[in-house]
Amino acid sequence: MAAHPSPVLAPHAVKHVADRTAFTVLFAIAFSHLLNDTIQSLIPAIYPLVKESYQLSFSEVGLITLAFQITASILQPLVGHWTDRKPQPFALVGGMVFTLAGLLLLAWAGSFRSLLIAVSLVGVGSSIFHPEASRMAYVASGGKRALAQSVFQLGGNAGSALGPLLAAAVIVPLGQSRISLFALVPLIAMVVLWRVGRWYLRMMALRTHRQARQPKVERVPVPRRKVIGVVSILLLLIFSKQFYLASMTSYFTFYLIGKFGVSVQAAQIQLFLFLFAAAVGTLVGGLLGDRVGYRTIIWVSILGAAPFTLLLPYADPFWTTVLAVLAGLILASAFSAILVYAQLLIPGRMGLVSGLFFGFAFGMAGIGSAVLGSLADATSIGTVFTVCSFLPLLGLLCVFLPKEQRA
Repeated sequence: MAAHPSPVLAPHAVKHVADRTAFTVLFAIAFSHLLNDTIQSLIPAIYPLVKESYQLSFSEVGLITLAFQITASILQPLVGHWTDRKPQPFALVGGMVFTLAGLLLLAWAGSFRSLLIAVSLVGVGSSIFHPEASRMAYVASGGKRALAQSVFQLGGNAGSALGPLLAAAVIVPLGQSRISLFALVPLIAMVVLWRVGRWYLRMMALRTHRQARQPKVERVPVPRRKVIGVVSILLLLIFSKQFYLASMTSYFTFYLIGKFGVSVQAAQIQLFLFLFAAAVGTLVGGLLGDRVGYRTIIWVSILGAAPFTLLLPYADPFWTTVLAVLAGLILASAFSAILVYAQLLIPGRMGLVSGLFFGFAFGMAGIGSAVLGSLADATSIGTVFTVCSFLPLLGLLCVFLPKEQRA
């Protein structure tokens, strides 16, 4: 695609534009993430409804999540690798087309197979959205990398928290077909992302001009074996975080209904509180990560959630809510720090790193939901939460993470 010739800029002008934090763009990307993840979060929010309507087992409920998460995860590293070589500013608009198609099919699905196809289409849209949107957040960061990723993630977490509320207010009382009312959401996202894409085109031109005027800086590469080892630890930490979050997003409502006898709407409000706390934790992690270090935030986030997750299966209704909120608040602060830590470890491969970690996170959430659904069928929902309560103890692996080198 031919680009318009960029005007000749003075060096100080290029530095001013390229190095400042573009908060307007960052908030637009975060808002798009909110819209994208609002659609995604409608999927687990309607599980109690479709489980009853289609007479599904917990294993089949887990397969719905697996179908969504697998399509969302497998493609993300490939999309990221492709956009590292050739950035695609308007690919995000195309991704929303898949999301819109999946949403409409989900509204009118008449069988379990149709449900699987619908959520898979939403997953394809997600796989296109996350790597390139994360890259745009990085470019807009102005050096405040963890903050930028946290603002980006905050939008997604806020959208995830809105889904259960919207489902409780609209879909549960009015029926599955009312999902079609949310078709306006991806359409709004397309408009916002088109404008962000135009900004990104200008930034690409500015950065190309800047790189042509600056001497190349030789970086000392990190040994391949060390990179593989550190990335493996980071992925294990993502595994522990996502498996626990999968237990909450997919089965917390069932846990509350089965153990305490609350209504579906009341259980979804409880899920909203957990997800809202996770959204707040994401922002707090970003605000602190650029100041105290990404490794420190990873330590505190993963291992620090353990006391609350370990107590939750034994709590009464009030303390279950309190412990869930605290666990979500602390655990959610990890992802942005892990992502930026990995980007510093593997410089110049933002798309690939983002796609790998977002894709792995989505894949673990999907596998976790399927595995935990089978465990629930074989034992009980209570057993699922007891087993998952030990997962944050994997945060002890942080002792093997080297201190990051700041750019």
